[in-house]
Amino acid sequence: MISFHQVFKSYFVKGREVAALKPIDLQIAKGEVFGLIGHSGAGKSTLLRLINRLEEPSGGKIIIDGEEVTAFTKTELRHFRQQVGMIFQHFNLLSSKTVADNIALPLRLAGSLPEAKIKARVTELLARVGLSEHAQKYPAQLSGGQKQRVGIARALSTNPKILLCDEATSALDPQTTAQVLDLLAEINRELGLTIVLITHEMDVIRRVCDRVAVMDAGVIVERGDVTEVFLHPQHQTTQRFVHEAEGDGSPEQQQDFSKVQGRIVRLTFLGDSTYSPILGQVARDTHVDYSILSGRIGRIKDTPCGQLMVALTGDKAEQAEQQLRAAGVDVEVVRT
Repeated sequence: MISFHQVFKSYFVKGREVAALKPIDLQIAKGEVFGLIGHSGAGKSTLLRLINRLEEPSGGKIIIDGEEVTAFTKTELRHFRQQVGMIFQHFNLLSSKTVADNIALPLRLAGSLPEAKIKARVTELLARVGLSEHAQKYPAQLSGGQKQRVGIARALSTNPKILLCDEATSALDPQTTAQVLDLLAEINRELGLTIVLITHEMDVIRRVCDRVAVMDAGVIVERGDVTEVFLHPQHQTTQRFVHEAEGDGSPEQQQDFSKVQGRIVRLTFLGDSTYSPILGQVARDTHVDYSILSGRIGRIKDTPCGQLMVALTGDKAEQAEQQLRAAGVDVEVVRT
């Protein structure tokens, strides 16, 4: 659906060129939820806004659904933007208009539908986001989560192919964030929309995304399926995000295992094996003792997953590793 070909963006500050986004290649598949994560200044907002040309690229090509949007005229760009919905961090609702009028605004600006059809569309969207009873309220009368639901409904009003989410949950509390992410996942699943979201929270990526790109200083430093990136982070920036999400600090702050005896391995479980008593079975079969040094069990989107750092002691530690691999467990030797 979306392809970047050596796209970059620079600004001139006091006569000096500053690179906000260095040349990148990126492909986002139709119907997937794609996450961009990075700290402030990493370039993720710039990349997102290049998709609908709210930011103009300094070079490169952007191909969306087979069309080169970087070559569009103003008229073509105006029509194209009707196919791209956008959800903002701070909602960007018009305080003087009701919920229903905020949602109807893009349709009225487009000028292609009679008022009766606009009202029917607004009623449909209010039901989808669970705000039917709030149609005549004003933004000031809504909670943060309700305001963001209005923003989502407004973004969906023109039946877009792509939905862009600019830090859509960072102004919300954890419970409301979970509800909004569930709504986005439902929209993706039922409407088949391609969703691109940016965030600085790994938990947001884990809950809703299919794939992720990690950004640092205008560069994509790591990308891939969320399960692979989350469970096996390679770049230092990604590792920091993962450790922050798990609450165990940076890689440098992790527990020192120098006083732990035995062979240390990291075990990764995916799917049904996450809840199976595989480790206990292998320990009994091989007469190997194990100590769990750290661990986490949870879900990445719809997939159960777990990771354990384990110290194995006994003569058959390597045999135990082989048996774990045969059972579908990913085994990474941390220390022999």
